[in-house]
Amino acid sequence: MIKFYNSLKKKLEKFSPIEEKRVKIYSCGPTVYDYAHIGNFRSYIFSDLLRRFLKYKGYKISHVMNITDVDDKTIHKAQREGKSLQQFTKEYTEAFFHDLRTLNIEEVEFYPRATEHIDDMVRLIKKLERKELTYISEGSVYFNISRFRKYGNLSGVDLGGMKKGSRVDHDEYKKDDIKDFVLWKAKKQGEPFWNTVYGEGRPGWHIECSAMSMKYLGPTLDIHTGGVDLIFPHHENEIAQSEGATGKPFVRYWLHCAHLIVEGEKMSKSKNNFFTLRDLLKKGYTPRAIRYLLLSVHYRKQLNFTEKSAKAATAAVLKIQNFYDTVKELRPDNKKNHGVQNKLRPFLINFDRELENDLNISPALASLFDFIHMTNRFIIEQKITEKDKGFILKTLKRIDNILGILQEKESVPEEVLALVNEREEARKSKDFKKADRIRDEVIKKGFVIEDTKEGARVKKIE
Repeated sequence: MIKFYNSLKKKLEKFSPIEEKRVKIYSCGPTVYDYAHIGNFRSYIFSDLLRRFLKYKGYKISHVMNITDVDDKTIHKAQREGKSLQQFTKEYTEAFFHDLRTLNIEEVEFYPRATEHIDDMVRLIKKLERKELTYISEGSVYFNISRFRKYGNLSGVDLGGMKKGSRVDHDEYKKDDIKDFVLWKAKKQGEPFWNTVYGEGRPGWHIECSAMSMKYLGPTLDIHTGGVDLIFPHHENEIAQSEGATGKPFVRYWLHCAHLIVEGEKMSKSKNNFFTLRDLLKKGYTPRAIRYLLLSVHYRKQLNFTEKSAKAATAAVLKIQNFYDTVKELRPDNKKNHGVQNKLRPFLINFDRELENDLNISPALASLFDFIHMTNRFIIEQKITEKDKGFILKTLKRIDNILGILQEKESVPEEVLALVNEREEARKSKDFKKADRIRDEVIKKGFVIEDTKEGARVKKIE
């Protein structure tokens, strides 16, 4: 039984999607005004882990992640750089998709861009207007939160402190700033605009997610994900807009990811601890190690990104990869059944059970390493049969369908294989100086030789 912690209900709940075997997910995506930082990618990898696990459990997924390519940030930075909004956001949108591929984050089914859904947003605002939930002030359209009785159920904000007639025109505002929020902004000098029934202007940030999620997934979603920083005001406003327009529940399960900090401190450019994925790759961390680190701490716990934890993640990925490669290269000659599969199966069951419990990843990974440890014992004791090998590899691939960290060994060039064979001959002739020289030559070509009981094994250097 799958259980998730629902931020709306403030408790663990049994997961039961609207449709029996299909899950509708919406994840808040990037605002493409800069390169995404590792705190953003913690949230994206969390949503990737979620969709991979649900697929592993047999569900079909309809997943939307928006691209915010018009808001205060994108407009102001495009203006500073003297570029059109489209030209400016295109660069960072492409960089975002490149980073997703680098971290082996699965493509979701829909990536709607805000600028391509202006008509959908206007239609949604019209519905809210007909429900008498909006008003116009100085050419802009605002949502009247005092007319939506459930406002504050997600975040717990108290409308009692709201000043009458208070409203906000900015896309983002302070956590204690309870105000009517803008749905449609009247045109300002120098800003991009669209001509609609509300005049020339552009959408507010909050309306974008409501319009795009409901266009692709319908009025009620199974799961909505995002960082805890989005609970108020963004997600609270999404609920108000969506339910105000349709009269139906907007989201059944709200899943929120905790903050990422660096060396015990909040990420900040002024503290010189603000990292994009590109920054970490330049420091020598591999994409798989970064991915492993970002998913290895439970999504509702704060993740402290440290040099020590990054090295531990690198070692963990290497251990799993080496184990996988070792099993693939086994040539079992044992024919006797030692009950290996029955002894290993409980680790897979426990891995599955832990992830069913609100994606409890840390003990799930502990089960994986216990599986590796016991299997290595069976290998040393030569108790593995060919069928056991097949079972172990199938288990690892099933697990990696969720983790996404294994790599299939690349084919080794003929010239490197020839050098490896030449080194073997030199070792047999006890010409160890020549063997060492050949080993160094192989390293220069980007490969490393490992000497095992089964003979020399060559691997590409990451």
